[in-house]
Amino acid sequence: MTPADVTVIHLTDTHIRAEGDLVHGTIDTLDNLARALDRIVGSRQRVDAVVLSGDLTDNGAPEAYRRLREVVEPAAAELGAQIVYAMGNHDDRTAFHTELLGLDSGSGDLEAPHDAVHDIHGLRVIVLDSTTPGRHEGWLTDEQLAWLDEELSQPSGRGTLLVLHHPPIPSPVATVNYLRLQDPDRLAAVLAGSDVRMILCGHSHLTSSGAVARIPVWVGPALSYRVDPIAGVGSHRGVAGHGFSRIDVLESTVVATAVETTPAETVYDIPEQDMLARLHALQLRAG
Repeated sequence: MTPADVTVIHLTDTHIRAEGDLVHGTIDTLDNLARALDRIVGSRQRVDAVVLSGDLTDNGAPEAYRRLREVVEPAAAELGAQIVYAMGNHDDRTAFHTELLGLDSGSGDLEAPHDAVHDIHGLRVIVLDSTTPGRHEGWLTDEQLAWLDEELSQPSGRGTLLVLHHPPIPSPVATVNYLRLQDPDRLAAVLAGSDVRMILCGHSHLTSSGAVARIPVWVGPALSYRVDPIAGVGSHRGVAGHGFSRIDVLESTVVATAVETTPAETVYDIPEQDMLARLHALQLRAG
């Protein structure tokens, strides 16, 4: 890694609820989020931005957004990282705008889609709101696609990451496939030939990848719980487990890495230089 590289932490599907309210009656999603952020801060790794790609809350409750801010903002401040928020189908536009972005009715239409552009050390991050109030599948309007086309008409110094909640790629899980972004070819037509280097999504509650207009699509692991992508025939199964993604934007490529945060026993924890020395010795031995 060089100083010219940009590291983004991608969190998705946090599904925060009001205090004392557990998701599916069993999952303390705020605890999952807080533990993940503690780990990221404690790693002392350089992080330039924290991107949250929707379903920030489970039911759009204003209190849930405030609880989210109370853990995300101090962690981002300690990291020196920018925060990028995107809407998900479980979010509420008015509460999202007022509680997370600090807007009011005098600042604009609180029910409008949240589309935004952020600059992260020369890397452009574009957020598209793929939600439609009252629906769970994803849609983009003609106006949004025209706006995106205009934004992409001028390339950015380090290229662009596009963030939206609904994946624009198929899924082998029937329910996830049913609720993906609809008419993804319309998005692909805008992205073709642009400087978009990767598309970051959530929504699926499983980790997967694909491509749109030859651009990699990364569907990050949820921080709340997982959908089993190989459940028994005819079954839709949710299981305990959570994680986040590390996105490294390098000069030559973009690397997405899934990071497990489900509690697990440590197999080993040794100094990195010791492991590198061992690998170097093995390489010398092999000639």
